[in-house]
Amino acid sequence: MPSIRKKKTKSGRDFYEIRVSRGRGKSYLSTRWYVPDGWSRKAIEKELAKQAAEFERMVHSGEIVSKSEQKEAALLEQKKAESVLTLKNYSEQVFMPSIAIRCSENTRNTYQLNLNNWIIPAIGEMKMPEIKASHISSVLLNMQSQGKSQATCVKVYTVLHSLFRMAYMTDVILSNPMDKVERPRPRKDEIKSKEADAYTVDEVQKILDGLVKEPLRWQVYIRLMIDTGIRRGEAGALKWENIDFENNTITIAGNLCYTPQKGMYLDTPKNGKIRTVDVDPIVMNLLREYKSNQKIESDYVFTRNDSALPMHPQSPTKFMRRFSKKYDVPDLHPHKLRHTFASIAITYGADIASVSEKLGHSDKAMTLRMYTHADAESMKRASDIFQDAIHQKTEKNSGD
Repeated sequence: MPSIRKKKTKSGRDFYEIRVSRGRGKSYLSTRWYVPDGWSRKAIEKELAKQAAEFERMVHSGEIVSKSEQKEAALLEQKKAESVLTLKNYSEQVFMPSIAIRCSENTRNTYQLNLNNWIIPAIGEMKMPEIKASHISSVLLNMQSQGKSQATCVKVYTVLHSLFRMAYMTDVILSNPMDKVERPRPRKDEIKSKEADAYTVDEVQKILDGLVKEPLRWQVYIRLMIDTGIRRGEAGALKWENIDFENNTITIAGNLCYTPQKGMYLDTPKNGKIRTVDVDPIVMNLLREYKSNQKIESDYVFTRNDSALPMHPQSPTKFMRRFSKKYDVPDLHPHKLRHTFASIAITYGADIASVSEKLGHSDKAMTLRMYTHADAESMKRASDIFQDAIHQKTEKNSGD
């Protein structure tokens, strides 16, 4: 029960001090209620009881605290606010260490570059819970206004999507702003490349015709890429122990990578699975010749000039750029040769499962998304197959 005492101010005005005890170890709290002029004794007692009951309720509910407690709570709130990570802090302390553990070095490097170049300069100093969908959309729209391609914007979107999902799943933020951010679309003025994703059979023949005039090392490298569809890093990681000359196969057991931070290093294949693929006997004969002509003994198939070290991952790209100009072969690069293998194989009747296995895809759906497309020849073949099936059924029914 509150204690009530009648008192006077220095000027002689009457007031009642209402005091509430909060138990052992806590100071009591008090308030004043001033008597209005002209009130009767009965009215004062009634209102005083009402004021005392309400004050007691507020004290015990925590609505009213002492000045020292107010100050302490304010300090705790300030410390709590200061402890909330900014996006930059979160990316450095939580997000990127997680990416480094579960992703390849190339992926980690790509994420870090996108953070450094686009995300951190724009919203890096904002606290994670304060970042809204509008802030993120602004980052992406700003990139597009600077003429960045949809592909570049999508990469930044992917990093943001992964970062905020992790923050939401670990209760760093209460809601995920990326739920309200649309995936970047192409700008209206963005010119889509008319370059084919893959070469035709005639274009491949043109490449092979030019190759015979080039050093044996590049003949072997590019013909192997065309024939197997392996990745540039997988070709760079090939060792002689991976070559089975008797059965005309190679085993993809590694992936040679490079990042500015880490330099050149050997990693596992992209999906973590070792695979064995067949190779054209013509290419295997070139490999035999190439091995016999190697001046410096090395475990690696493709090495640097005058060194047993593996070839730098950028060397094939540089050679193909020169080759492209020299022989008028548009847009020659390692990944386009990979597309070429898949495209021609599927167009000429190879099943998706086999192509997917040879490419080293983690699932067949990826192969379908990336490579299943129709050209004039494959569309005509599909029509012919359909028409033949209908005609055969019609002829059979007519015979019956």
